[in-house]
Amino acid sequence: MEVTKFFKSLEQYRKCLVSIYLFPFFQPSFILQRCPSYIEKQNFTCVSEFFLMGLSDDPELQPLIFGLFLLTYLVTMLGNLLIILVVSSDSHLHTPMYFFLSNLSIADIGFTSTTIPKMMVDIHTHSRVISYVGCVTQMSIFTLFGCLDNLLLTAMAYDRFVAICHPLHYSVIMNPGLCGLLVLVSFFISLLYSQLHSLMVSQLTFFMYVEIPHFFCDPSQLFNLACSDTSTNNALIYFMGAILGGVPLTGIFFSYTRIVSATLRVSSTVGKYRAFSTCGSHLSVVCLFYGTALGVYLSSVASHSPKKSAVASVMYTVVTPMLNPFIYCLRNRDIKRAMQKFLRRTA
Repeated sequence: MEVTKFFKSLEQYRKCLVSIYLFPFFQPSFILQRCPSYIEKQNFTCVSEFFLMGLSDDPELQPLIFGLFLLTYLVTMLGNLLIILVVSSDSHLHTPMYFFLSNLSIADIGFTSTTIPKMMVDIHTHSRVISYVGCVTQMSIFTLFGCLDNLLLTAMAYDRFVAICHPLHYSVIMNPGLCGLLVLVSFFISLLYSQLHSLMVSQLTFFMYVEIPHFFCDPSQLFNLACSDTSTNNALIYFMGAILGGVPLTGIFFSYTRIVSATLRVSSTVGKYRAFSTCGSHLSVVCLFYGTALGVYLSSVASHSPKKSAVASVMYTVVTPMLNPFIYCLRNRDIKRAMQKFLRRTA
């Protein structure tokens, strides 16, 4: 494979040769893929595209990966679209809980549609190139819907807290205006957070040929591959992540602490069962969402292998949005009943 194919012009190739001449103890592959820490800024070049390395380099595995991701994507789209249609068509489900659920399904559709179609196109066309603008856009949309998922789960936890701990005031507190406001605030906070990511990435400098060891433009990978100092960016990302991850998780934990406390005070077994059954689906989705995200983070810290981190991230980027509709359909009697009516009506 010729080295010159990685460069846009002979001028970029000449600059690379100069860098190799000035720093002969660096191997060419290292100079092409990583950023030497003490090459001066004039040897950097403006990157117009990145290379997504995907989950595997084995050509024989590509058809299998393509088929699995296609099946997963179709199931995710079908399940979440079905929930949106069922909730919107059944007047009995026009309640705050199902309003948040339909918005969660929209967020899951956007979350998976940001990454999976691009990966399938790359496998089909045997191309791993993504433009700089495309990479930043993908990262921004991915962050937007990921953060929105997180905040909507918190709003749903608050809804369950009010329903069980303050049932007589539920319809007054969880009025349509407040529900709409919670969704809008969640969206704008997520949008602000995603634009912050985009702004920080736009200030980074990369060195010539950049390989991203992932199947999408993961923000953490871009920060790791940058040539410029990212200490301030990393500190800001960790700070914002702690707020947008810690505060919602604390709110969910507080809500369920009060819910459990209120439920245990109910004298009848039937009443306790009903109270817990209304929270079962949401609690399962919360455990799945935060559990997989935490598992990916811990695996990346323990293994120090970008490839293993990419494989582990499939759980929260692909599997979790696919399982959410199944959890609500299997555990929620209202959804099951409304879905049966909807399918009979459309058959």
